[in-house]
Amino acid sequence: MTGRYIYRAAAFITLFVGLPTTSAMSEQAEVLVEVDSLLKDTVQRYCLTCHNDRTNTADFSLSGLSSASRMPAEVLEKVLQKLRAGEMPPVGRLRPDAETTATLLVRLEQLLDAQASVSPNPGAPAIHRLNRAEYRNAVRDLLDLDLDHARDLPADDSGYGFDNIGDVLTVSPLHIEKYVSAARRISRLVVGTMVPRPVVERYESPRGKSEEALDQLPPNARGGIVFRHYFPFDAEYVLTVRVGGRRASGMPAPRLDLRMNGRRVHLVDADFSGEDGNQGSRNFEFRMSVAAGDHEIGAGFLTEFARIEDIGATTLNDVSVDYVLVSGPFGATGPGETTSRRRLFVCRPELGHEERCARQILGEVARRAYRRPVTSSDIDPLLELYQLGRIEGGGFEAGVEMALSGVLVSPNFLFRTEGAPPGLAPGSVYPVSDFDLASRLSFFLWSSIPDDELLDLAGQGRLSDTEVLAGQIKRMLADPKAGALVDNFAGQWLHLRNVADWTPDPELFPGFDESLRYGFLRETQLFLEHLIREDRSVFELIDADYTFLNERLAEFYGVEGVRGGYFRRVSTEGTERGGILTQGSILMVTSYPTRTSPVLRGKWVLENLLGAPPPPPPPDVPELPDRAGASPGSLREALEQHRANPACAVCHARLDPLGFSLESFDAVGAYRLAEQGRPIEAVGVLPDGTVVDGPRGLRGVLQARQVEFVETVAEKLLTYALGRGLTSSDRPAVRQIRRQVAVHDYRFSTLVAAVIDSVPFRFRRKPE
Repeated sequence: MTGRYIYRAAAFITLFVGLPTTSAMSEQAEVLVEVDSLLKDTVQRYCLTCHNDRTNTADFSLSGLSSASRMPAEVLEKVLQKLRAGEMPPVGRLRPDAETTATLLVRLEQLLDAQASVSPNPGAPAIHRLNRAEYRNAVRDLLDLDLDHARDLPADDSGYGFDNIGDVLTVSPLHIEKYVSAARRISRLVVGTMVPRPVVERYESPRGKSEEALDQLPPNARGGIVFRHYFPFDAEYVLTVRVGGRRASGMPAPRLDLRMNGRRVHLVDADFSGEDGNQGSRNFEFRMSVAAGDHEIGAGFLTEFARIEDIGATTLNDVSVDYVLVSGPFGATGPGETTSRRRLFVCRPELGHEERCARQILGEVARRAYRRPVTSSDIDPLLELYQLGRIEGGGFEAGVEMALSGVLVSPNFLFRTEGAPPGLAPGSVYPVSDFDLASRLSFFLWSSIPDDELLDLAGQGRLSDTEVLAGQIKRMLADPKAGALVDNFAGQWLHLRNVADWTPDPELFPGFDESLRYGFLRETQLFLEHLIREDRSVFELIDADYTFLNERLAEFYGVEGVRGGYFRRVSTEGTERGGILTQGSILMVTSYPTRTSPVLRGKWVLENLLGAPPPPPPPDVPELPDRAGASPGSLREALEQHRANPACAVCHARLDPLGFSLESFDAVGAYRLAEQGRPIEAVGVLPDGTVVDGPRGLRGVLQARQVEFVETVAEKLLTYALGRGLTSSDRPAVRQIRRQVAVHDYRFSTLVAAVIDSVPFRFRRKPE
């Protein structure tokens, strides 16, 4: 058994590195001879002056390691990375010529990849707790209940830039308490066994998002709110809409439009003038019968003098919805036949056969929740809970409710675990099972559990088939659930999650408001969704000549001809904007609240686009002051003085030129030519002499370093897909992903497929 699995692993791995299994060792030996000669000469002539046992510069010595065969893979990987980035030898020191460097890079890659093919190490991921986003999505897809059940769970820790890293997703007694509480609440909502006591829930109007409400309310509505609410019973409910604002003189009363699931349920004149006859606020109550289940509620004002389906008329009354209260249920008649109940109750009990139906229900929900086939050892404990609940609650549904709670607190649901085939020795490498592959796919692309199609294919043993897997990847990327890649992967990789909390100084940036904040985030989200949905090249992240704007954001960017609150694709050709680097979201989160920061922006580029993060600053070097009065000119002078310190110059020589190229955009992303009477100098010079002149120059630098850029994107995506940090043993896989993507024009779907095809994703090592 052991030999067979290892043979399959080796055959699969060599397929991707392009070396036949029978010749891998001999080719490695041939490459080693040439690398040894090149490396020995290079190290002795250019490296040992600094990196020896005595000076040990950067805690890195190459003494006694002039032969590649004596160098650990992690040392060779570091040498490869520094040579490719042009960081070593330092500028001003004797360097090998370009041809020698290029040859050494190629041969080092070949050697490392050949070594990896002979001794693969795909890693042994830790047990992985579902994070809050995965928990919410899993409940949604398991029970068709799309509520934020994870809102009360403790915040997730992050590692390697992501909050789905298994090593940091710990479990505390508070987690257990919150999981039990959430399981009870979810089970009662789905089954409908909760006591129908009237409650009041409040939904605040998202300030600045009224333009988004325009997309979901009637097209000519303004000042609105859209939200989802779960109604637990067939009953009457009261919706209280609080409105306020200013009514224009001589204008008719604005008309309040209330909708449920896109259909109008009420349209009233909202005459709420205050004592001055001009402004005030008022509550409007609407009592209505609502069927149990999840419903979308929308409330907003119709634009004056606009036809019902027109777009773009100007709002003449400055009015808006402040909040909506949902009260109820009143006179409940039952839980109703919600989609959640229909999904759960796959059968109805017949007299004397209730337990058989309960077993069928629990078997089906456990199979989907546990992401694998279930056995009697899985179902029997749930049936015990069913019997207990049936006795205590007095009926079949009460028993199912308690058993469902057991499913939702089971480690089989809350944790992702992967088992090894029986008989494998510790340290053996083996392909993950089809069921584990299904989970890896779904949590990677959807941040959720596998659907029935994935589980069915896994049960048939067909999911790992090349053509079947390719079809599933295409299907999953086309599914709306793939939006999780934008929210959870890009949201953390690009720091988009920081947009909501970033607060520029209101005195320095009075034009910034919540609608602009929302516009920044929505622009980047739509841009990324378009890149994924249309399968564009990943290079459009840095050089796209289009973006997505609404009227408010277009005015801020100085783009003419955009009218209305909805976002649409707009060309940026001929402007200074292009790609994500010039979008307001990125420019804002890489600034201070009072000023721009070339250091933060340069660091962001190095970390997230070039994979060359600078080390932390020495502890004895003071930070630059974050003062409101710092002008671009004085800031440049301060940084030049900062770089006079040799300890600072090593990093700032790489950081500052990249950051200065974006100085023509202020701390909230507005384009500028001057500040405080001084012209903007958006120019910098990299250590190798490359001039970075403005945003266009920065795009040129990134395009010239496409190997590092593509490998960085691949590294980030692979880290997220695996839920663990990468090691030197994963670098050959990253390079292979880069090569596969290059063959197919760097399209996003190819990047995803290459990550899924990689050794770390498809294989696992049995822990020692």
